[in-house]
Parts: sequence; structure tokens; C-alpha cells
Amino acid sequence: MPTILTHAAVPLAIGLGLGSKVIPRRLLIAGVVASACPDFDVVAFKLGIAYADAFGHRGASHSIAFALLLGLIALLCAPWLRAGRWQASGFVFVATVSHPLLDMFTNGGLGVALFWPLSDLRVFWPWQVIEVSPIGVSRIFSERGLAVLLSELRWVWLPSALVGLSLFLARLRAVLKVRA
Repeated sequence: MPTILTHAAVPLAIGLGLGSKVIPRRLLIAGVVASACPDFDVVAFKLGIAYADAFGHRGASHSIAFALLLGLIALLCAPWLRAGRWQASGFVFVATVSHPLLDMFTNGGLGVALFWPLSDLRVFWPWQVIEVSPIGVSRIFSERGLAVLLSELRWVWLPSALVGLSLFLARLRAVLKVRA
């Protein structure tokens, strides 16, 4: 998996790129939290649930179904998030599903149960370019952790920044066009 902080790159890029009129601050925060939620399944290790179990790490919480569930919760919380229902639902869904999609680019682990509950099959992308992150904060601050952070910078943060900048420039262009 990319480090838990790197999962925030996708909702931050989209939210900041589109601006606060489209993605209000509360919704942006909800998206950042949602992008990290799938990794709360690491508690399964402490509970004795096997990694390969449907409810183990990268299992059910890394599925499209889980992202849809969080999107539904966002739909119900839309007024509090200061967003339209579909806007809240869609943004939180995209933020959540970006997590397993990024994990599928990593070069370690058992893969992602993206299609759970329809299938327990764990999948990766054909391109596994992101160095898998060690589990545990202390391991991040090591030589291996540095390699992971550099990999994430190259394969997640840089592309996300380019997407965010593209969205910002498109928004700026639209504003300038309206003023002209």
C-alpha cells in the first residue's frame, strides 16, 4: 500500500483543483478521511484475522462495495458537508475507491479484493510501480521507508499535482472566459 498520507493526494488534487465552490472544505476533509478509511482494516491483524481473509488487510474495505457504502453515507450527510447529495456521494466514492486502485499499483502484498462480495479474488494492475509501504509508523522512518516515499512522490503525488493543476487552470480559464 502507499503510505496512509499518500492516499490523500487524489481527493486533495481533485478538491483543490475544482475549488471550494465545487468541493466545500467539509466535503474535502471527508474525502481525505474516506481515502484513508480502507486501511483501518489493519486492526484485523490485532484481532487475529488473517491477511488473506475477506475481512483481512486489503479485503472487503478495499472493495468497490465499501466505496459505495461510504458514498451512500456521504449522500445522507450532504447537508452537513455543505454539498449537494450527488456531489457529496460522488466525491467521497471517488476518494474512497482511489485507495484500492492505488494499492493495486504496489509491488507487494496479496492484492486487493476490489470486487468483494462478488469475488474474494485479490487483484493488482499489470504495472506494479509503487513500492509497497511497510506497515507501522516506525518502519516508515527507515531506508526502506525513504524508498517508498520517493516512489510515492513519483507515481502518486506528481501525477495528482498535475491533475489538480489542470483542473485549476481549466477553472481559471472558464472564469476568464466569462469575464471577457
